Amino acid sequence: MTAQTDTQGSITAVYQVSGMSCGHCEGSVSGEISGIAGVSSVQAVAATGEVTVVSVTPLEEEAVRAAVDEAGFELVTTA
Repeated sequence: MTAQTDTQGSITAVYQVSGMSCGHCEGSVSGEISGIAGVSSVQAVAATGEVTVVSVTPLEEEAVRAAVDEAGFELVTTA
């Protein structure tokens, strides 16, 4: 995760995902992450590898990692 902000009842987190190269990739990642409880929106951008997730509560990184793995991609671990 590269950034997280908390604003009026929602939390926005930006994750870095490797391997996305097209709109289909973006849709796969977005679809899997959207299935996590509490997620209200997901925007994946293949060109940058960034996935912006808005949720009502902070997400467990392992849940996001599992969703990204299920879509066939890799969540990049940040220090």
